[in-house]
Amino acid sequence: MKGKKKKSTDFRYDTGPAKIAWSAVGEPARLEDVQALIKFLLPQGEDAKGYEARFKEVEKALAGLYEKGKPCGKLTLGNQVATLEEEVAKFLRCKYVSFLTNATAGFEVAEKFAGLKPGDEIIAPAITFIASISYPLSIGAKVVISDVDPKTMNMDPADVARKITKKTKMILPVHIGGYPVDMDPIMALAKKHNITVLEDAAHAFGAKYKGKMAGTIGHFGAFSFHEVKNITSLGEGGILCSDQTCGKDFAKARFVGIDPAAKPIAHWLYDVKALKWKDEYFAPGNHSSTEAQALMLRNQMKRLKGIIAKRKKAAEYLNRRFKNIPGIVTPPLDSKDITSSHHLYLFQVDPSQLKGDIQRVKEEMAKKGITQIPHFAPLYRFSIMKQLGYDTKAIAATCPHAEHAFLHTFTHLPLYEFSMDDIQYMADTIIEIINNMRKK
Repeated sequence: MKGKKKKSTDFRYDTGPAKIAWSAVGEPARLEDVQALIKFLLPQGEDAKGYEARFKEVEKALAGLYEKGKPCGKLTLGNQVATLEEEVAKFLRCKYVSFLTNATAGFEVAEKFAGLKPGDEIIAPAITFIASISYPLSIGAKVVISDVDPKTMNMDPADVARKITKKTKMILPVHIGGYPVDMDPIMALAKKHNITVLEDAAHAFGAKYKGKMAGTIGHFGAFSFHEVKNITSLGEGGILCSDQTCGKDFAKARFVGIDPAAKPIAHWLYDVKALKWKDEYFAPGNHSSTEAQALMLRNQMKRLKGIIAKRKKAAEYLNRRFKNIPGIVTPPLDSKDITSSHHLYLFQVDPSQLKGDIQRVKEEMAKKGITQIPHFAPLYRFSIMKQLGYDTKAIAATCPHAEHAFLHTFTHLPLYEFSMDDIQYMADTIIEIINNMRKK
């Protein structure tokens, strides 16, 4: 409609109708591409002969569909991405949402909007994935490592308070395993010292803290949809969310500062602008996401409630089985104030009651065919920290709980959709291992 303001967007190559139009897709996804993708996503089982026979039927049916349709005319940053963002914003009850390449990209965009610069300090917990601090390390910001709460392995607000200085620009709480950090004291510290809070909610899509969705309590939040998460967007993908006014520029921050809705420069389709937080300008990067990823995530979001419920049931079963076993420390589960996404089961032992510690337990579990997930090592133990000039021994001394947990008490157990036989075997075997370690 004439006079109607064009919606701000980062969707590419919308050049309008033309007799000889510029195609948004140079080489479309043709029949053989779709067949190959289906074969990749549905690998054959033991009946190879039966699989190949059935797949020929699928190929024939797809060929028939292609005779009646045409290849997709948009593969990136189109209607699927836009619709996904609307659905996620509604789910999170958050004003601004951007779907991008991964959670790491979300951290970077948020940290740029927060004005993080070389020499600024950002406080992150010792126990997290290295991606949580990759952008600060890359620009020369100082990463200050906080200790963890030994019950939850999440950031310890009391230690954060001890480590705030005049240079502290950001706090990065991480919801490990999907169990939310105690956010009230973190937000109180942020308000007192005028510090930006970026929630690393990579594990916590669907988790809640005191009625609010994890990832929406701080000034920014980022989620991961990597292949190991509760739901995924074809193996990679991330969501950045915020209620801050800068969120209206997330789309431009995702795609190099281009906004076709703005007045273009002379003789061209668009202008490219730097973005800013307060009075600080920064150059945006390129973190574009695809239509196929968005479609996959939209479908999996429909199953999220049931997925979390099944994981919760598995966690509750393990807690019941482990509750009265001397030497096992069960993790906190859901409460009036906390709803976990149950991404991982935070398994701990009490070495004082055992002849050995978590390292021995992990060895015995591996012998019995139980996959446990021995991440995450404290950040200061990685070579990159020492290579970038950090005094890692001094940092370790300020994080006694993280150090003790990593060496002696803590690992993860998976909580994906087990059969009852599998989860019973896991519980039975771990109890047997712990009982044997007490006797010896």
